[in-house]
Amino acid sequence: MKKLSARRRHPLAAIVVLLLALAATGGLYAAFAPADKAQADDTAQSLAIDEGKKLYSVGCSSCHGTGGQGSSDGPSLVGVGAAAVDFQVSTGRMPLQQPGAQAPKKKAIYNQAQVDQLAAYIASLGAGPNIPTEKQYSPDGADIAKGGELFRTNCAQCHNFTGEGGALTNGKFAPSLEDVSPKHIYEAMQTGPQNMPSFPDTVMPEKNKKDIIAYLDAVNGEETESPGGLSLGGLGPVSEGLFGWIFGLGSLIAVAVWVAARTAKAKKS
Repeated sequence: MKKLSARRRHPLAAIVVLLLALAATGGLYAAFAPADKAQADDTAQSLAIDEGKKLYSVGCSSCHGTGGQGSSDGPSLVGVGAAAVDFQVSTGRMPLQQPGAQAPKKKAIYNQAQVDQLAAYIASLGAGPNIPTEKQYSPDGADIAKGGELFRTNCAQCHNFTGEGGALTNGKFAPSLEDVSPKHIYEAMQTGPQNMPSFPDTVMPEKNKKDIIAYLDAVNGEETESPGGLSLGGLGPVSEGLFGWIFGLGSLIAVAVWVAARTAKAKKS
């Protein structure tokens, strides 16, 4: 009995029990901590969707339907994705102020947190493009020359070769891209708002989108210089030709009239 009692009191036994308890605790944490984090993320996402649904019911359902299925006054939003919501609502284009050929940019009525909630709800209706990260749309390290080539090939027909915008048919227009954030330019290429075609990654890879954003920043950025002096709005040969006809030819006519008048006066004298 004394021998058994001595074994129970052995000091190593307490250390072994303590190590086993710590190992078990660590194993339980490793097993359940990720699940708790995932559950918390799911809960936050569910709350965002619920809040977004409330905002949608008040501000969007009258045109797009109670479940985003669309109506005669607005297209279906199923599958447009969070990126489309972020672009349209953050730029104030939606909710639409009044029916028209095109939704113009205006002051946004929702803050970014509400926009994110609306985007979460619309994204829950069907898979679509996600809101891009800063790494995706940042122009850092992009090829500006390649971006200019891509822009002139795919975008200049509507937006002009420097992104100053232009008129389309039936009251529609391609807006100016000056002072538009890189994030919204990327989302526009992803989703194809208004009359613009979409350029998903399968058509235009992420790198090419960054190149275009870098080009627009180079030609329309705050530090952009105009080496030719007067840019005439950057609208290209139409404005330049009109300027030439009105001011150039007008100046020549004025000089010709002045010379003729001076010649006639000289002959009389």
